[in-house]
Amino acid sequence: MKSLLSKSGIAVALTTSLLMVCLAAKDKSASDASGGSAGQYFYVYTEQGSKANHFAPSGWMGDYGDIKIDQGYKENPAEGKTCMRVTYSAKRTQGAGWSGIYWQQPAANWGDKSGGYDLSKYKTLTFWARGGAGGEKIGEFKMGGISGQSQKGDSDTATTGPVTLTAEWKKYTIDLAGKDLSYIIGGFCFAANADDNPNGFDLYLDEIRYE
Repeated sequence: MKSLLSKSGIAVALTTSLLMVCLAAKDKSASDASGGSAGQYFYVYTEQGSKANHFAPSGWMGDYGDIKIDQGYKENPAEGKTCMRVTYSAKRTQGAGWSGIYWQQPAANWGDKSGGYDLSKYKTLTFWARGGAGGEKIGEFKMGGISGQSQKGDSDTATTGPVTLTAEWKKYTIDLAGKDLSYIIGGFCFAANADDNPNGFDLYLDEIRYE
């Protein structure tokens, strides 16, 4: 009888251990799915269709008819399987002489919708960019800067200033130290001038994230 009880106790202990291992594996799987170290990065874009993407490239500005965007471009991404390709024709379709895109939350939010994120714990905005040929002139890459209308606008803004692209991927960093990031609806932006790029260009972007 004593032997049977011992075997029963061992069986219960083994069952409990297996259950704990399964639960731990489930927790690890959930952690891996969210990027491993939760909160380390906050993505504007990482892969086409990823749940980690937090802003939409919906704020088309200036000669918006001159722009096309492919969010799932698969040839030579900086990381992963996809990057974004923005094609700019510089045809001045709307007569503005420049074009740009804001990545917004929610989509098409110019400060007339509720939304946005508190990104106060992040210190930099980093991204990878390259041109199709090299020498493409971008007026600026930036975050924030959308004014509030009926709702709140961005709490602050920061920019790279003018950038001349290379044909190879290059990582860029925008320092956010001292910025008020308590409410951000414009997570990322670029703008370019037709006079600087009379033949247009292809712009490639990847791994846009707050760190």
